[in-house]
Amino acid sequence: MNKSTITKTSLTLAFGAIAGLFIVADVSAQRDRSHDDRQNTSKPSDNHPARTETKTPPQSQNRSQERRTDQAQQQNVQRQRDDQNRQTQQQNLQRQRDDQNRQSQQQNLQRQRDDQNRQSQQQNLQRQRDDQNRQSQQQNLQRQRDDQNRQAQENLRRQQQNQNVLQQQQNNRQTRDQFNNGRNVQQFSREQQQQLQRERLNQYNQQWSNWNNLERNREFRLQQDRRNDYLRYQQRYWEQLRRDQIALQQARFYDNMLLNYRYNRGGSFYYTSSYGANMLRSAVNNGYEQGFYAGQADRRDGWRFDFNNSYGYQDAAYGYNSYYVGLNDYQYYFREGFQRGYEDGYYGRSSYGYYSGGKYSILGSVIGTILDVSIH
Repeated sequence: MNKSTITKTSLTLAFGAIAGLFIVADVSAQRDRSHDDRQNTSKPSDNHPARTETKTPPQSQNRSQERRTDQAQQQNVQRQRDDQNRQTQQQNLQRQRDDQNRQSQQQNLQRQRDDQNRQSQQQNLQRQRDDQNRQSQQQNLQRQRDDQNRQAQENLRRQQQNQNVLQQQQNNRQTRDQFNNGRNVQQFSREQQQQLQRERLNQYNQQWSNWNNLERNREFRLQQDRRNDYLRYQQRYWEQLRRDQIALQQARFYDNMLLNYRYNRGGSFYYTSSYGANMLRSAVNNGYEQGFYAGQADRRDGWRFDFNNSYGYQDAAYGYNSYYVGLNDYQYYFREGFQRGYEDGYYGRSSYGYYSGGKYSILGSVIGTILDVSIH
């Protein structure tokens, strides 16, 4: 070890010993001051009576501070709990109010629904009553129309019976006149033709009046049954009847007309002219065509097979536009053709006729089996 190091160590030890002396002296002085203070405190003052002063130790102050802190914390916790309780009470109260409002709204809504249901029930009941009234009125109206139809058909049947009797009487007179005159051909003058035309036109107008009254009733029933195809067919039929009626008013007359054709119907012979023979052939052909359209319309409408109740079959005056034959004879041969045409149209076949040039026509061989007319 060198000399300088020894010197430094010695100095350090010296300084440490001096510092230790100072610290010991300071501690002793503090103890003396504390002892004096306690004595001064215990002694009474010269000017005041003797009293005892107690100085709170630092540990007691800390405990007091801690108690105050704990109290403050407890108060904060209590305030928080109170706030939470108030909030809970307010929330509960709000929920009660909301529940009451919802119940009130539900009750109002239920009352509205009940009112609506009652109104709906009343409306349904009123509609049912209205429907029943309408049905009753329609049934009454339908019964009236059916009665009118039956009455009209009965009147028409009686008229046809009377016309048949008159026609038979007329044919009998013609036959007697031919034999009495010693000849086989009867000749009509212009005046006789005019007289015959007036009789047959009057007969046609009577039927036209009856059927014209039934036109609206039949159209209404077809609309009710939704027979749209048949309704269109029947409207075309009516249009032709109106044209035929006009043609009858404009019939031609000849100076002399020979009844040189004869045909047998129901075991009796009838006489007509060549114009009348052609008209009877047209009756069969017109009947077939209109029957075909009627049967086709019923099939398209999904209606049952029923040519007897068809308007064309009952009327049977389609194409009657001149006076060369009586209406009864024309209707008889028209219905013969109509029945066969209806069967072909309803079943979609061509057993009795054919289609050519935009028209349905009956076969010539079939006409021969229906109408046996010849010149004599």
